[in-house]
Amino acid sequence: MMLEAVELTKHYSGHIVLDHLNLQVKSGEVFCLMGQNGAGKTTTLNLFLGFIAASSGQARVDGKLVALGQQVPDIAYIPEVVMLYPYLSSLENLDFFSRLAGFRYPKDKLCDYLRQVGLQPEAFEKRVGQQSKGMRQKIGIAIAMAKNAKVILMDEPTSGLDPQAMYEFNENVRAMREAGKAILMATHDIYSAVHSGTRIGIMKQGTLVNTLRADEISANELEKIYLTIMRS
Repeated sequence: MMLEAVELTKHYSGHIVLDHLNLQVKSGEVFCLMGQNGAGKTTTLNLFLGFIAASSGQARVDGKLVALGQQVPDIAYIPEVVMLYPYLSSLENLDFFSRLAGFRYPKDKLCDYLRQVGLQPEAFEKRVGQQSKGMRQKIGIAIAMAKNAKVILMDEPTSGLDPQAMYEFNENVRAMREAGKAILMATHDIYSAVHSGTRIGIMKQGTLVNTLRADEISANELEKIYLTIMRS
């Protein structure tokens, strides 16, 4: 199992933000976590990344226990706003972050990664600060691919994307799924959850209250289930 939460719990000064979460994501799966702000989605990602310590329970990546501040191998993180160097080009950012992860590629291989995620060739040498959010998200995915990450965590990656950019992003997620990546994505985007996910978990007040198969439900049905849970 590539990602596993076992009774994973986090509280601050007695306030529970994540309550005994049990979750598994295997290779070739996209698990979409949905819920209102404060439901525990980002806390879950932060625990898997080792950014914060669990109050109890375990977070495991590829069978290895994650500890606070520990560098987690084989994992890539794509946040809502991908943090890149604005004065470097797409190629320069990809090269820099690949080297940081211990990988050195010739220019033609770096270009291949950017092509695979759908970035247009004219953007390869363009400064990232001059590019749209959708284009920066593609660079973030290219970095994850170049790092050869087995596990990819995403936090609201489609927020603020226009319909075309959202479609292209979901195509990239499906491609990563088919390549055997294990993906955990926190999202408010019902369309993306249904069309690029394999399973969908709905969280409320720190608890995973429902899990659904994406191929057995439509976006309209998911919306109704989600709203019913939020209103209960």
